[in-house]
Amino acid sequence: MASEPSTQARVMFQSTDKTEEPAHRKLGKLTVKYNRKDLQRRLDIEEWIDEQLHLLFDCEEEEIPELEIDIDELLELTDEGQRSRLQELLQECGKPKEDFINGLLYRIKGLRKMSLKK
Repeated sequence: MASEPSTQARVMFQSTDKTEEPAHRKLGKLTVKYNRKDLQRRLDIEEWIDEQLHLLFDCEEEEIPELEIDIDELLELTDEGQRSRLQELLQECGKPKEDFINGLLYRIKGLRKMSLKK
C-alpha cells in the first residue's frame, strides 16, 4: 500500500536563493485541494474565448491584437460592468461582437453560481 501514488495533487517548491540553501536541500511540499470540475469548466471557457477571438478577428493567434480577457476580473464586476468592460476590450474588432459578449456572460454566470454553492 505504501508504494501506491497518492491521489491528491502536490506542488513542489524549490528555493532559487542559493545563499541561504543548506548543504542538503529540502523540498517543501504543499497539498492543494481543488475542485477539478470547476477548473475544467474554467479551462473550457478560456478555450472557447480563444476560438471566438479567432473568429472575431479572422486571423491567426499571433495576429490577434494584444487582448487579455480576465475571467476573475469580470466576476468581480456587476452584469453591466462586465458588458462595458468587454465592449471596451473589443473596441478594435470590426465585426459584430454582441453574440460573443452574450455567450461569455452566460458562461461566466455559471462559474459565479458554482462558486456560491461551496
